Amino acid sequence: MELRLGRCVVRDWRTRDTASIVPHANNRKVWLNLRDAFPHPYTLADARAWILFARSATPRTHFAIVVGGSAAGGIGLRLREDVHRRSAEIGFWLGEDHWGRGIATEAVRAVTDHAFRAFDLCRIDAQVFAWNPASMRVLEKAGYAREGRLRRSVTKDGRTIDSLMYAITRGLPAGE
Repeated sequence: MELRLGRCVVRDWRTRDTASIVPHANNRKVWLNLRDAFPHPYTLADARAWILFARSATPRTHFAIVVGGSAAGGIGLRLREDVHRRSAEIGFWLGEDHWGRGIATEAVRAVTDHAFRAFDLCRIDAQVFAWNPASMRVLEKAGYAREGRLRRSVTKDGRTIDSLMYAITRGLPAGE
């Protein structure tokens, strides 16, 4: 997949993205807002492993956010199963040098639209740590609505904090 947008390109990960993501990913401020599966420090070996994983996934649900020709972040979907099979979770990160420029919002909008077209989804959601208002704004600008606060639901960096649930739905009849 490749989506050419105004400020960035969202596309499948490429092997040559390995070196470009390390300086963006190896940032405590980035790590602080992501799940612990995202390593810190972030090494070249971590980048290689991630790109191999993302490129081998079927269907492809993890994409690079490319700014100025170089991978500067990532965005992806976790497709749910069983009774949640028409739902997915979206997650994203962007290198600090590119924060505050509308790039993440653009990428979230594009991947959300792609997900609703490519998969039989009626809901996409995201959980945001309570200390991360920037990601809340990204989701709101991309059309997601805040659904609630999950009290003391996340432990990160030695602190147990709230997270906020955001979601967007499509394809449901009124009242359903």
